[in-house]
Amino acid sequence: MPPNLAMLVNVVDAVEPVASGLQHVSLMQGYKVYGAHLGPFKTPARESDSNHMPPEFNVDQQNFLEQRKAGKDWTWSAIRPSVVCGFALGNPMNLAMVIAVYAAISKELGLPLRFPGKPGAYDTLIEMTDAGLLAKATVWAATDPRCANQAFNINNGDLFRWNEMWPKIARFFDLEVAPPLPMSLNIVMADKEPLWNAMIEKYGLETHAYKDVSSWNFGDFVFGWNYDFFADGSKARRFGFHEYVDTEAMFMEIFADFRRRKIIP
Repeated sequence: MPPNLAMLVNVVDAVEPVASGLQHVSLMQGYKVYGAHLGPFKTPARESDSNHMPPEFNVDQQNFLEQRKAGKDWTWSAIRPSVVCGFALGNPMNLAMVIAVYAAISKELGLPLRFPGKPGAYDTLIEMTDAGLLAKATVWAATDPRCANQAFNINNGDLFRWNEMWPKIARFFDLEVAPPLPMSLNIVMADKEPLWNAMIEKYGLETHAYKDVSSWNFGDFVFGWNYDFFADGSKARRFGFHEYVDTEAMFMEIFADFRRRKIIP
């Protein structure tokens, strides 16, 4: 908790005295504010929900901004996305890359695509946040006066279950689907680096290190949510943000982008 709070305090301490035209501070949070990482939580989560028992650095950071802003001309906003999906290398929280590399290796081994999560996680409701949508929302909240000193859940706007999305993902990779089998990706994918390196050579992929294209711990984390995981995004719409993204289309475009960039075969 202290390092995360200190990073924000240090930035504001450094910027505020020299930025005479400072207008806004954007704070990136997430559903940890609602205790989503701890276990089953109230859904849909709303910005007005009570905080959970500390420690929680997202709450500490927001409290700091609320107190620091008193008497100042600048404003703040707290942006709360769900699982963020987009293009990023070396990102330890990149679910789209987890799925893409897992599927590519499954195909190379002649295996069907099995959902590796906990029993129950295949059937729960979940949502995502497209990285481009998140960027637009962040700029909107920072520049629309109606959003001053407010927190907003930002999600794609639709819900899904892996039991419906997983076969669609498998079709993109021309894979069959087999019944879910609980397994730790962090364990079963630990010995796949030599295979990945051989695939880079075989398919002429960009030479990115295995560690930069795999976030197996995060995959285990997300696929372990055997409880509903979503928040109410209507406050942002009431305040004027009406962008949305179809999550199935988002996944397919991200996977296609990985191929264009020669990250996966």
